[in-house]
Amino acid sequence: MKTCFLCCLLILLSPVFFRSACCAETPPFANGCWIDLTQEYSSETIYWPTASGFVLEKEFCGATPKGYFYAANRYGASEHGGTHLDAPIHFAEGRKTIEQLPLDQFMGAAVVVDVSSKALKDPDYRIDVADLKAWESAHGRIPSGAIVLLRTGYARYWPDAKKYLGTAKKGQAGVDNLHFPGLHPDAAQWLVFERAIKAVGLDTASIDYGQSKLFETHRVLCAHDVLALENLTALDRLPPTGAYVIALPMKIKSGSGSPLRMIAWVPANPMKR
Repeated sequence: MKTCFLCCLLILLSPVFFRSACCAETPPFANGCWIDLTQEYSSETIYWPTASGFVLEKEFCGATPKGYFYAANRYGASEHGGTHLDAPIHFAEGRKTIEQLPLDQFMGAAVVVDVSSKALKDPDYRIDVADLKAWESAHGRIPSGAIVLLRTGYARYWPDAKKYLGTAKKGQAGVDNLHFPGLHPDAAQWLVFERAIKAVGLDTASIDYGQSKLFETHRVLCAHDVLALENLTALDRLPPTGAYVIALPMKIKSGSGSPLRMIAWVPANPMKR
């Protein structure tokens, strides 16, 4: 009888203990700041030379007949342009589309690999396994489930297509003249099979370098449900470790990609390793 009484008392009091514990805890993401890793969408937004760009059309802006102010627009764009996410279906038949991706894949601990000193000297540079191992020598093993961000330094050229893409030409002529850094397919294989990451992002127009014809890096990542996050910015404001990324796409049914609002939380005193 005594045991039953204690159990009932604990059940009745548990909400009080729960509320007290919650109030005493530090709020999530306290003692740090949020960094926006997203490029703006506008008529200047950079798209693949064969893709349609972003269009914003005014539907109404001004005073209504009843006297109050009202503004509304409509927009149109290709899935793959500006800061965006590639779903696995983009380069792997039968794989997941945007709305099928689990929410926890859009967020995680960030690893920032800075290869800008090499990439800015060579527009066709491909980040290789040696670059990733060099980062690990300095900062420790890339953790399972990480979101790996590759800083090439190319965000500084946005929105100048000539500097950012290597060409301002459109159509096939533009594709033929693309020159910007990307991730080597061997490095993609290594990240997938040796480190089991959630996603790879970078500050260029594609996870494959500009002159890629077969898009092997895309194919490796998509075949194993690893997300590609492209056209990022402000990676120079993130530490090598310690940041936390949230990359939420539009929930487009059957989408192969989506515009992305990507942010990173950086603690006030990021871990130095």
